[in-house]
Amino acid sequence: MSVMTSDKALSETQMVAQAEQALNSISLVRDAVGQVIFGQESVVEKTLTAVLAGGHALLVGVPGLAKTKLVETLGTVLGLQSNRIQFTPDLMPSDILGSEVMEQDETGRRAFRFIPGPIFAQLLMADEINRASPRTQSALLQSMQEYHVTVAGHRHDLPAPFHVLATQNPLEQEGTYPLPEAQLDRFLMQIDILYPELEAERRILTETTGTREAGIATVLDAERLREIQLLVRRMPVPESVVEAILTLVRSARPGQGHAETDKHVAWGPGPRASQALTLCARARALYDGRLAPSIDDVRALAEPVLQHRMALTFAARAEGMSVRDVVARLVKAVG
Repeated sequence: MSVMTSDKALSETQMVAQAEQALNSISLVRDAVGQVIFGQESVVEKTLTAVLAGGHALLVGVPGLAKTKLVETLGTVLGLQSNRIQFTPDLMPSDILGSEVMEQDETGRRAFRFIPGPIFAQLLMADEINRASPRTQSALLQSMQEYHVTVAGHRHDLPAPFHVLATQNPLEQEGTYPLPEAQLDRFLMQIDILYPELEAERRILTETTGTREAGIATVLDAERLREIQLLVRRMPVPESVVEAILTLVRSARPGQGHAETDKHVAWGPGPRASQALTLCARARALYDGRLAPSIDDVRALAEPVLQHRMALTFAARAEGMSVRDVVARLVKAVG
C-alpha cells in the first residue's frame, strides 16, 4: 500500500515511540479539559484536532454553550500564552495588530516604537468575530495564513505556535458583518456547538452552581505542542485516504460532472479544503491512538471542514436544503 509522508520520514519504531508519548500527552489534555467542560466531547475532539493540526477553528453556537470557557480552558491546559479580543463594530485594526508611537529619548532624538497588539499571543480568542467591520476582520487575514503582521511597512512575526479560535452566534444577525469567504477559508474547521444531552446538563447544574470551582491544570507547554504538531505532519497517509479526500472535495465543486452538485452548489471548496482534510485526518487519527488516518476520519471531518467553504444555489435554498445536507450526500458516495 503506497502512502504519502513528509520529507523527513521517521522509522516505524520512532513513529510508534513518538506516537505513544503524544497519545499520553493528548490523554492528559483531554482529561484536564473534561474537568471543566461537560457533555461536549465531540466539540472538544474537533477543537483539539484543529489545534494539533496546527490550524484555526471557528466555533459556532448560541450563547451559553461554553464556547468562551472552552477556549480559555484550552489556553491554560496547553500552556499557551493567550489573549482575548471582544469584537465590536467600533474595533479598529490597530486595536488588534498594534501601532507605532513616537517617542523622544533623553537627547531629544525622536523615533517610532512598535507597541504589539493582543494578536501577539500563541492562542487568540476572537470572541463574536462577526461583530467587527470587514476592515477590522481583514486585519486577521495575513496573520492567520502567514503568521506575521505588517504595520507601517514593517514585518512583525507572531509567536509560535499561533492559533485563532473564533466564536460566532448563528442566531443574532443585527449589527453583524458576515465573514468574507477568504477569511472563512483560513479556518481549518467550523465546529457547530449544539445543546448538551440531559445527563451532561444535569452535571453542569450540579457542578457549576455551588461554591466549589473546578481547577484547571496546565499539562503541556508550547514546545511540547509544537513537537506533537510536527509528528502529525510526519504521519503517513494511505493512498486510499488521499484519493477519498480528492474525490470528496472535487465532487463538492460545480462544473465537475456531478449533476446534483451543479444543481445545489453555487461555489465549492478549493485546494485548501483538501489540505485541511489531510491534516485534520492525521490529527484525528493520533487523537484516537492510531498511526495513520482512515477513510472513516475523512467521513467524520467532512462536515466541519467543508461546510464553511461552500455556498448553495438559490434553488437549493428554496428547497430548504442546507450545506450539511449536501455534504452528507457527498460523503455517502465516498468509498
